[in-house]
Amino acid sequence: MSKAKAKKRLELGRIGVLMGGPSSEREISLKSGKAVYQALKEQGLDVVPLDIRNDSSKKIKRAKISCAFIALHGKFGEDGAIQRILESLRIPYTGSGVIASRLCLDKLASRRIFKQYNIPVPECDVLNRKSWQKRLKELTLKFPVVVKPSSQGSSIGITFVDKIHNLNRAINIAFKYDDTVMIEKYIKGKEITVGILEERPLPVVEIFPKRRFFDFQAKYVKGKSDYVVPAKLPKASYNQAQRVGRLAHKALGCRTFSRIDMILSRGTPFVLEVNSIPGLTRMSLLPMAAGACGVDFAQLCLKIVQSALKRSRE
Repeated sequence: MSKAKAKKRLELGRIGVLMGGPSSEREISLKSGKAVYQALKEQGLDVVPLDIRNDSSKKIKRAKISCAFIALHGKFGEDGAIQRILESLRIPYTGSGVIASRLCLDKLASRRIFKQYNIPVPECDVLNRKSWQKRLKELTLKFPVVVKPSSQGSSIGITFVDKIHNLNRAINIAFKYDDTVMIEKYIKGKEITVGILEERPLPVVEIFPKRRFFDFQAKYVKGKSDYVVPAKLPKASYNQAQRVGRLAHKALGCRTFSRIDMILSRGTPFVLEVNSIPGLTRMSLLPMAAGACGVDFAQLCLKIVQSALKRSRE
């Protein structure tokens, strides 16, 4: 091991990469976690993989880590739960805090804040599991619409609905994942995403899904989407997307990194969601954007760890 690597290993201490988790995004989280673990290990750091299940506190205590790299997607990882546990253990961790994490995963809570900051979001109606059928009769919907659970990631439980006779099925699918469902106005436009790293916007990525929209398969099945980074957009639209992405990140209180998914329609970027822990494999969108400005995957992972430790020292 070189002197530089040995020094870095000593400075950063033992890093635990938290992955897996109990959510519907477990398999995706394992891929992110393994990629992060490998990247940190290749840099000579003292790093341990931690597959988090129900015994999270005990497992984290036994590992005796100096910092937690959270690669947990979905509920428990992105809703503030694991962050609260780590704070109780007084262990520094990567990414956003308890409140910001919860807000990011809760699409209804986040869009209320976005409206306060004049951040464009699609119009939507909300259904509750107990009274959704009565509520649905009161709505005047214009199709197509997008039906989604209010707290879920990776496009899980989302259905694109063209006609009313397909609506009930889509609602029931969404209710499998959450007690609250959103019926969102479909906005035709370009699928784009803006990553944030160390509070600054990364190059805009334009997504070209080979399916109707950027759904689960388009995200995770190889060859189902194409990407252009930096996105070939008019300068004004490009700058506006970065500005809105950074504003959404700040409005929810996120820190260090996130990824903001949007639809660019007639020059206006409509925010769909903020991912507080976006995909973290070498092929994921945040690393792709970081790579476009010269930050490779290993450097990205290292920057995220260093930011967490710097924040804890301050």
